[in-house]
Amino acid sequence: MNLEKIVFGFFIIFACTLNFGFIIGDIDRPELHHRFELFAALIVTLIATVLKLGDRTHIGATHLATSLVATFQLLWAAGYWMWLVNISGQEMTGTTMSTVVSLSAGALVANLVSVVLLIGETLRQNR
Repeated sequence: MNLEKIVFGFFIIFACTLNFGFIIGDIDRPELHHRFELFAALIVTLIATVLKLGDRTHIGATHLATSLVATFQLLWAAGYWMWLVNISGQEMTGTTMSTVVSLSAGALVANLVSVVLLIGETLRQNR
């Protein structure tokens, strides 16, 4: 067993599931999308990104690219939420929550691509 691949696989799948948990529910109902779940998805995605920084393989570069996309999407979602509620003092409405959830859904797609790559890489290693 390769401990590095286990740790990366854990974090990329964990990021994907946390992100899925955040976006599930009606897109325009703020009470169904908790800010700490978005924050947890962002932190775990950042960890997965850092874990791929030293990999010099082609698949490693693709994993890094998908992790960077997910990180930027989640950073935009969290930054938009923080700016809107904490800095500008506006109330979270259905319209603004749908923007946050949509950005997070983009990160979920990037995480899913990374999980598919991970599964493909694992299947290829066994042959």
